[in-house]
Amino acid sequence: MEQNLTFIGRGWSFPPKFNSNSGTVEMLEQEADIASSLGVLLQTVRGERVMLPQYGCNLDELIFENLDTRMKTLMTDKIESAIHYHEPRIELEKVTLDDSGELEGVILIGIVYRVRTTNSRFNFVFPFYKLEGTDINLTTSISLIS
Repeated sequence: MEQNLTFIGRGWSFPPKFNSNSGTVEMLEQEADIASSLGVLLQTVRGERVMLPQYGCNLDELIFENLDTRMKTLMTDKIESAIHYHEPRIELEKVTLDDSGELEGVILIGIVYRVRTTNSRFNFVFPFYKLEGTDINLTTSISLIS
């Protein structure tokens, strides 16, 4: 039985990358497109996108806050709400916060989700930097959960 993967999508990489040899833009497909979309969603401030003013997560509001239970709950709720409203391709299973690097100014946001069309489970890790930085390489990871 062949699966219809058109619902998962195909889109430009972010930030956009262009291939000068072929004159095309680098595209992401299927699960890589979803992971990229989650990263963009978590980094976007509401109102930043003119045509989609409600799109975003507003994690920037929490940058200099103390990471107590109240703040962890608020952060988790913001993430869950943004995903539920803006990422219909996945079923959110769990959001976790790893604050073991809090003294270094980083909180790892773990998102476990299932792709609706393929029923595949994935784990997405997003580094949220609590402190201002000058040379921070944004890296996210995605892995298949068996």
